[in-house]
Order: sequence, then C-alpha cells, then structure tokens
Amino acid sequence: MLKKVKITNVNTGRSTSMLVDTDTHEKALIGCGVASNETADIEDVTGVDEKIQRMTSPKPNSDDCANFFSGLGRCLERNISMTKSLSLQTNRVKSPRYKGVIGELVHSISTGEKLSESMLKFPDLFPDDILSLVVAGEEAGQLARVCKRIGMAQRKSSKILKKLKGGLIYPGVVVTLGIAVVIVMSFTLVPAMSKLFLSFKTELPMGTKALMWLSDLFLHRPYMAALPFVGLYIFFSNWGKIASLRWVQDLFLKIPIVGTLVRKSAAAVAFRTLAMLVDSNVRLSSALEITARAAPHYHYKELFTRLRDHIAVGRTMHEGFLMESHWLGEDGRNICGLIELASETGTGTEMLTEIADDYEEELDNLANQMDKLIEPLTMLVLGVMVGFLIYAIYGPMFSLGDVILPKKGKN
Repeated sequence: MLKKVKITNVNTGRSTSMLVDTDTHEKALIGCGVASNETADIEDVTGVDEKIQRMTSPKPNSDDCANFFSGLGRCLERNISMTKSLSLQTNRVKSPRYKGVIGELVHSISTGEKLSESMLKFPDLFPDDILSLVVAGEEAGQLARVCKRIGMAQRKSSKILKKLKGGLIYPGVVVTLGIAVVIVMSFTLVPAMSKLFLSFKTELPMGTKALMWLSDLFLHRPYMAALPFVGLYIFFSNWGKIASLRWVQDLFLKIPIVGTLVRKSAAAVAFRTLAMLVDSNVRLSSALEITARAAPHYHYKELFTRLRDHIAVGRTMHEGFLMESHWLGEDGRNICGLIELASETGTGTEMLTEIADDYEEELDNLANQMDKLIEPLTMLVLGVMVGFLIYAIYGPMFSLGDVILPKKGKN
C-alpha cells in the first residue's frame, strides 16, 4: 500500500511530500527518513489515485540499487549499527518501493533477523545473485566490503545499460512510427486504392494483396490496430523472462555485433563477481557456485558450475579453465593463459579483476559506438518498410497499361 508522507521542517516551515510503498505508518516514517527537526503527516493512497501514483512514480532501478549498497557498505565499514546504516540510505534512493523496503528491513532486523534473511522476502529487488553475495559476505565477515563491491558493480552496469538504451531509442522510434504509418494508411489510402485496382479485374502483386488484406482486417476489426503496440508492450515487459530462455541466448550469440555485446557483458558480470568474492576471502568452491548463479548467460553458468566440480575433485583452476574454455568463445585461450599466469604468480584476485576490467572496457567502447553500429540496421529496416509500401502501392500501376490499352483498341 502506498503512503503519502508530508514532511515539514519546524524551523523553516517548508514542506515536501514523498511516497513510500509499505503497509504501516511506522515503516513509512523510517522509509521517508524524517529528521529530528521535522514533523510528518501520513495518509494512505488508495483507489484510482494509488494506480496513477504507481504508474507515474519512479521505478526501482540499478541506480537505486547502486546507491543503496554503496552507502550501506560505507556505513558498515565505519561500524555504524545495521539499523542506523539502513535508515541513512532512505534519502539516497528515489523509488517508493526501495524506501518502503528499507523500512521493512529495519523492522525485520530490529526483531533479530539477519540482513540476508530480511532481503529474502523481496526477490524483485534482491535477486539470487545479489542475495548470494550478501550471504557470502555475512559468512566471511566481509559484509561491508561486499556491499561496496555490489554498489560499484551495479553502478558500472547502470552506466553501460544507459548507453545501450540510449542507442536503441532511435531505432525504436523509427520502427514505432513505421508501424503507425502502415496502420494509418490501412484506414485511409488503401481502401480507395483497393476499389481502383479491383475494378480492373487484373492479377495483383503479392505485396498489394497483403496490404489490402491488412486494411480489410483493420476496417472490419479496428481493435486489431492496437495489437502491434500491445505486442510490443508485452514483449518488453517480459523481456527478462524471454532473454533467460536458452534458445534465445543461443540466438543472440549468433547475431553479429549483438553476440559480442552479450558475451562480453556476461563475462564482465561473472568475472567481476568472482573477483569480488575471492577478494572477500570467500571459499573458492562457494565463490564459483555464487558466480554461476550471478552469471546472466547460461554459457557462463555452465562454465563456473563445471569449474566448481573440477575444483571439488582436486584439479587446479587452470586445468578446469583449459577443459571448459569452449564456453568462453574466442576469448577462451586468452583467459586460460591469464589464469595460468595467476596460478604461477599467486595473483588470482588481481588477475580476475584485470579480466573483468578488460571486458568492461571493451563493453564500454562498444556501447559508445552503439549509434554507429545500429544506424545501418535501422536504415535497413526502414528501407524494407518503405520499399514494401512502394511496391504494394505502385506495383499494380505498372500493369494497368495492359488492361487499359486493349480496351482503347476495341473502341
């Protein structure tokens, strides 16, 4: 339930309002971060107003996650109590959901629960990979360091993700406008064109037939015009589930440029997680298991799961990487060489960090070039759409002479 909290400064009299997504007024007070010189008035937001507020208010994102964990790690590093550390993060996050969850975490920890047990109730904000890192940090006594590393990793991921999303805005707008143009033409130009072409009783090109069929469908069932947009909304709303399917992940790897982005982003996340865990003195077998859960692509899940099994039977990390290097694609031999160097020099943590840094740098460079990479593809899609419309509309006109001229000859 949403709570609207109006906070008033007793010294200046100025008021600000914020939303907190929680079930009690007590948790809402914690989530809004009321200071000692402020008063708070809380009211429930219900009905249509609640739906509107949920649609328009900031959504939980990687920026909130990065700010939350980096701030929490910094506080715990200075031996501030857990409840106080959590309370100090309320003004660092923007979404009502995160503010409410902070109130829930403070309440749960005050009743004796551990941080990981409290976070387990909110899988939408703390998925398995983050939760596994928190559990590992608690077990190793390195929770502050792990939280700071999670915040750092989330911030880097957010930066790259914003660049990728920015590069996809232009093609997204072009495709959406193209679909809208086809729909508008189906209601306006195509019906008149269909009457003209059908009156000559001649064979029409396949593209023209398809456009006429689409126009007829929209005219008799207007609600079908909204279907493409509904389909796009459902597609992007369920993108996380779609992208987790194995056949979809295999398809991504086969697409030029996209496959490189997917592989490097998955490798960067996996090796950064492993470096963080090893640096936090987490046992290697546990670190590999957690890394397998954190990896976003199933190739890397398989890689680190099998590495864990190799370590369990007494093989070295280098031997395991040599046996499973095919999961790393074209970078396999290079990574094996770096792992061998790390085992010989005793610099495992530094080498894993270097591998993650290299992948992130390459991914950052690709993200910076996203406009140049996507522009040709966008122009190709736009050209196909325009070419189809030109062919469907003007194609029959080139054959009208064969119909009109014989009629004139008979006269």
